[in-house]
Amino acid sequence: MSDILRLENVRKTYPSFTLKDVSFSVKPGQIMGFIGRNGAGKTTTLKCIMNLIHYESGKISAFETDMSKNELENKQRIGFALSELNYYPNKTIRQLMNVTKRFYKQFDEKKFNEACRLFNLNIDKKLEELSSGMKVKYSVAIALSHHAELLILDEPTSGLDPVSRDEILDIFRQIVKNKDRAILFSTHITSDLDKCASDITYIHDGEIIYSGTKNDFVNSYLFIKDKTFNKELLNEYIAYKEFDDRIEGLISPDKKDLFIKNKIEPQEPDLEQIMVYIERSKKEDESFDL
Repeated sequence: MSDILRLENVRKTYPSFTLKDVSFSVKPGQIMGFIGRNGAGKTTTLKCIMNLIHYESGKISAFETDMSKNELENKQRIGFALSELNYYPNKTIRQLMNVTKRFYKQFDEKKFNEACRLFNLNIDKKLEELSSGMKVKYSVAIALSHHAELLILDEPTSGLDPVSRDEILDIFRQIVKNKDRAILFSTHITSDLDKCASDITYIHDGEIIYSGTKNDFVNSYLFIKDKTFNKELLNEYIAYKEFDDRIEGLISPDKKDLFIKNKIEPQEPDLEQIMVYIERSKKEDESFDL
């Protein structure tokens, strides 16, 4: 299956931050969760993909063509939204749609209206009157209306209540069910990815440390909750944390038998636990008095 999006060794340098030779790909049918702590480079990467910022080296391809050489054509096939819509807050959805449709050759106003009805969007409401969830739905409605084959979304579920988040994730699953479209979305809400992502790309301090299936990523670790407080095993953890009544941490599967031998049963971790302890393992040892 051909890649719908491919990044190869993309580098962007700022005075205090560097995107370090970022490489990953997205295929049709995938929901790719793009994770990493705040400031890790997620938004910078998405802006590079859309050529909103200049990157010094590397290559970005969409639909098997060079993005820098076919930007206008490829953007006709991409739906893109940053984390917050702030432009023209006093305009209604209808007015914004009438402006937006001029930029897309295949814009289907009928499809846009159908999507708005499905999402319970009142097209005569001003943008500033929309909740965060409704703004995300508006962005998705626009993308669906010009037949976007790839959706690139920056923190689309941030700030949403649980019900609105669940609705958005249901929409994402529907979008890719025919395996002809794909979604790349950055998030720090890892529970959303537990529910809908097929694949994960993890960025740490500007560098990709994993890109592949979610199942392979989760299966690469085991979670320990040790109430016996066996400190002889501390060196076997990838990272750990001591609580008053237990030790919690992350181990590699090849350490499993050692913990079972000590009557500690490893568990399958969730994405949040993996991310917390990977970040903890990479953080320099810092201490301070409270």
